[in-house]
Amino acid sequence: MKKIPFLILVLLAGAAAWWFFLREKRHEDGGLLLHGNVDIREVNLGFRVSGKIAAILHEEGDEVKAGEVLAQLDTEPFQRELAEARAQAESLRARVRLLQSGYRPEEIAQASALAHERQVTFENARKTFQRAEDLLTTQSVSRQDHDDAEARYREAEARLKSAREQLALLQAGYREEELAQARADLVRAEASMAGIELRLRDATLSAPTNGIVLTRAQEPGAIVQAGATVLTVSLSQPVWVRAYVSEPNLGRIRPGMPMEVFTDSRADKPYRGQIGYISPRAEFTPRNVETPELRTSLVYRLRIIVENSDEGLRQGMPVTIKSATSAN
Repeated sequence: MKKIPFLILVLLAGAAAWWFFLREKRHEDGGLLLHGNVDIREVNLGFRVSGKIAAILHEEGDEVKAGEVLAQLDTEPFQRELAEARAQAESLRARVRLLQSGYRPEEIAQASALAHERQVTFENARKTFQRAEDLLTTQSVSRQDHDDAEARYREAEARLKSAREQLALLQAGYREEELAQARADLVRAEASMAGIELRLRDATLSAPTNGIVLTRAQEPGAIVQAGATVLTVSLSQPVWVRAYVSEPNLGRIRPGMPMEVFTDSRADKPYRGQIGYISPRAEFTPRNVETPELRTSLVYRLRIIVENSDEGLRQGMPVTIKSATSAN
């Protein structure tokens, strides 16, 4: 009983080998005859940000061009964020300009006048105290009057020192550390504004290349998360044909070999193409099957790049591939 599954396996492998032999038979000019299917790439398009869909501008089956707008999110939340960020950045720019220019001339002039006024007051208090000092030696002034004169002199001296320091501070301007901090705050605000501008641009969904809309997965008004598929587009280029070649004929093909692709609808007008890829791995037959009887059933996937494709080639369409040359 255990031999029956093995016999069935052998018969199936032999049938597969015979089938590929018939499919890859030589035509009159000695080239290969292969069969395959059109393989067109598709891309699922979605927004990089979340939000409410405001409009979807294309239906299924519409042709689109590279860069054409396909859908749009509601941009009001992004516009408000951007307005706030721009105002914040402008406020920080004004602060940087203020710190760079220093204090106003009017403020410096006012501080200078105050210092001059206190200089005069100090000179007057110093002279009064000096007279009190001289009179005290002759007992012509009381100790209390002397002490009051000295207090006024010391107070005037301190007030003059304070005014001079304030004037020097205004003339020196703001500290470099304050300016550096203001500049850093401005850079951070501008980076935040640039991020909001990028999110605003991402609220518009555009076609990456020419193609046809296959699926419209969302409708206006829907709230979508970032990355959710809104439209699926079939790319116009490149158009590939996926085919398989058996191991005995593997040596007759090579990358770059010119091929002709025929469809049932235009059997007398083949498409031009060339082999762009040959798989290094066999398919359909398990790797551990290495017997000479089954080895001929191994097949290898190859890709033919169609050079003059048009709307006549559709996803999954069966085609026939012919070659009048073989690999050297």
